[in-house]
Amino acid sequence: MDLARNEALRQRLDRGLRGFDVVERRAEEGRAAAVAVAIADEGHGADVGGLPRHGRWSGDAAVLLTRRSSRLRHHAGQWALPGGRLDEGETHQAAALRELEEEIGLSLTHETVLGRLDDFETRSGFVITPIVVWAGPARELRPNPGEVASIHRIPLRELLRRDAPLLDHEHDSQVPVLRMPVGDSSIAAPTAALLYQFREVCLCGRGTRVAHFEQPRFAWR
Repeated sequence: MDLARNEALRQRLDRGLRGFDVVERRAEEGRAAAVAVAIADEGHGADVGGLPRHGRWSGDAAVLLTRRSSRLRHHAGQWALPGGRLDEGETHQAAALRELEEEIGLSLTHETVLGRLDDFETRSGFVITPIVVWAGPARELRPNPGEVASIHRIPLRELLRRDAPLLDHEHDSQVPVLRMPVGDSSIAAPTAALLYQFREVCLCGRGTRVAHFEQPRFAWR
């Protein structure tokens, strides 16, 4: 599969999203959130578990991920897609674009939004709506020090690894915890579940559901 960040890839993502029947979930007041699955250039990203820091831009596509600041009250230090709660009267698309700018300094218009994936209800009580965004080169990013410890570019080829996803059973649960391997490390649900559905729907053209997967205990709070 050609994973260059070009018009052919954009059309592939667009086709997958247009043919996907989204499942929406009702959020309690103040519990609606949106995240951006932002597709940008690979290269010059911070190291991730054995993935090398790139000295040049490869031309391939990557998804932008953050490591949350250790100073945050909730989910400190965890992997995350840029995102957060919806402001009053705000749409999911607007929230995802606003959070991209606030968290990593990436300003995009609504025309860059390709579509959305299934809502995902977290153990901490939020309903997350993933918004897929064509972010362009995105070569000048600035982490907000109050929220983001580092910004990472995860090559799309990592999402297509043969050992993905990893499924673990924890705490006598009948439902497996989903993880996505990245380099010699891994990312856990809920972020991993959203990345896996992006892979399935946008890259592979499969309508795979992920809302049933469990999250590890450290992500419950």
